[in-house]
Amino acid sequence: MGWSAHEGTMERLRPRLDFARFDRLRSYGVEQEVAAGDVLTRSGDFEHDLVVLDEAHVEIVREASFDRPEEVVMTMGPGDFLGEVNLLGNYMAFVTVRVVAPGRVHRLSKDRFRTMMAEEVELSDIVLEALLVRREYLHEVVRPVDVVGHHMSSATLALRTYAARVRLPYAWHDADSPDGRRLLDTVGLRGDDLPAVVFAGQVTRNVTPGILAERIGKAYRPSCKDVDLVVVGAGPAGLAAGLYGASEGLNTVVLDALGAGGQAASSSRIENYPGFPHGIAGEELTRLSSIQALKFGAEMYMPCRVERLDTTGPDPVLYLADGSRIDTRAVVVASGARYRTLPLEGWADFEESGCIFYAATELEVRSCSRHPVTVVGGANSAGQAALYLAGRGSRVDLVVRGPDLSAKMSEYLVARLHDHPDVTVHTGTEVTGLKGDRKLAEVVLTDRRTGREAARPTSGLFCFIGASPATGWLDGVTRDRSGFVCTDSSLAEPGLGPVWEKLGRGPLPFETSAPSVFAVGDTRTGSIKRVAAAMGEGASAIASVHAALAERRHRTV
Repeated sequence: MGWSAHEGTMERLRPRLDFARFDRLRSYGVEQEVAAGDVLTRSGDFEHDLVVLDEAHVEIVREASFDRPEEVVMTMGPGDFLGEVNLLGNYMAFVTVRVVAPGRVHRLSKDRFRTMMAEEVELSDIVLEALLVRREYLHEVVRPVDVVGHHMSSATLALRTYAARVRLPYAWHDADSPDGRRLLDTVGLRGDDLPAVVFAGQVTRNVTPGILAERIGKAYRPSCKDVDLVVVGAGPAGLAAGLYGASEGLNTVVLDALGAGGQAASSSRIENYPGFPHGIAGEELTRLSSIQALKFGAEMYMPCRVERLDTTGPDPVLYLADGSRIDTRAVVVASGARYRTLPLEGWADFEESGCIFYAATELEVRSCSRHPVTVVGGANSAGQAALYLAGRGSRVDLVVRGPDLSAKMSEYLVARLHDHPDVTVHTGTEVTGLKGDRKLAEVVLTDRRTGREAARPTSGLFCFIGASPATGWLDGVTRDRSGFVCTDSSLAEPGLGPVWEKLGRGPLPFETSAPSVFAVGDTRTGSIKRVAAAMGEGASAIASVHAALAERRHRTV
């Protein structure tokens, strides 16, 4: 998204409401008189409201940080409303809002804000669009958070991948660049402190995705509300389940061990998703789905790892890695799968140095652009990655173990790959060796038919060889030999046990061997490994959740 003046930046950041809409918006708030110098929101706050300016004038301030002085990035006045997309959850504010001319404002609490979003469809569309545009403005122009690290480091890549998935508005500083070294000197950081985050004058060292989540409000916090549904996994299936669960009135919590998007977020372009004839980046599709889920009231926490599911009681209980316990009435398992690796000497070292990737988004591709790269895999994700990398000026070796590229890949991708002058397809071939001194320099390719070896120069290896189901935490739930979760028709009813005899029914669609526990997407046996199918399963499972909850209410009456 560009931000030049001719695109009407200010109009998008500050949509003008006519009097009727403005009056309806402020009617949801509580009136408050404010004086010059009052701070309505401070950087780092978690409790903040949607504020409607009736008479007051305010300035939006990026706090001083590292070698940047405080900066006023925008001013607003009567007729404007304040806030950005973090209002959809209890997430940290990234800028300070300070009153410069006194007057009257109306504050919409989180509950009143959600009430307005539910009751005022046209008005909520205008407000939501402005909140989204403001986050993009923070992300691309203001960038109040500074992240510094070594770009060839797996810890830094993990942090930046998470930051990208949560759309953290940050400025990147390579520790090996003059800019990065100046930041290190200014705030007193050393190499063993990295990666680090600098925000509003505070420095956080050795930052992991979990530490960053705690800092910005994405880590799990128990709610005072009873939980109707917990969705484990925020890939396409989980996001759809969370979205539909919340939109249909269920108090819904969505958890993910990494960040929203799952494997779909690693796809540079999905060209066969309905409604997007020009294709859509996986990250963009899942980001928008996350926003929809938040809009309807779903609580989303990530990274947040579930360690155990207890199905021995009347309702499911989830235990998290941090020791937290979540009691819920239903669970949708959408934990997807973990990336497979190649059993090669040096793999872990090259992965640690940031030369091996499991995604081909802008973040990963930037470090390899215009250098030779290797893509391993024979399915659509590998083909999309190869084309994306070639489009960024890289010469690409696509290595496919099977004899036929079209066996697992869509025909439109096969044709493009064979036609692209910078893509070389190696079928019937395996990567059998990695060479380089800290940084990857060559891969050894072995022809499976002849045994002939050839070394190919490469600066990065992109691995798309599938994944194993992330279901190890599901004790007490029936799985197949490969670890995928069995549901409904794949379960043998005569052997389900006394709990089902007591219920007097068999499993509902997508229900597992544990009542009120459902499985969707890649984690489910027999699932179709397509984004559209996963989203369809996640949405459809909510009908079964409602049926199970209705039965539960009937039993307790």
